[in-house]
Amino acid sequence: MDIERIDERNMLWNSIQVQLDKQNMTAYRLSKMTGIPLTTIYNYKNDGKEPPFKNMCKIADALDVSLDVFRERRQSNDEDH
Repeated sequence: MDIERIDERNMLWNSIQVQLDKQNMTAYRLSKMTGIPLTTIYNYKNDGKEPPFKNMCKIADALDVSLDVFRERRQSNDEDH
């Protein structure tokens, strides 16, 4: 696995974390709201696991944001490279 791919995954979690912080929400609360197991949430956060589209939809819904919020951050970073 190359470093750039790992950075992209961390970037995705960082986008999720920004939204969690804005809403003063914990990973535990996100887990409860989405039905995604807490261990899976922590895998996204700590191990750079990329959430499948279905889980990204659940996360976006729980955070009351569009999926585009996560995509825009990714695209802006892609343009920087």
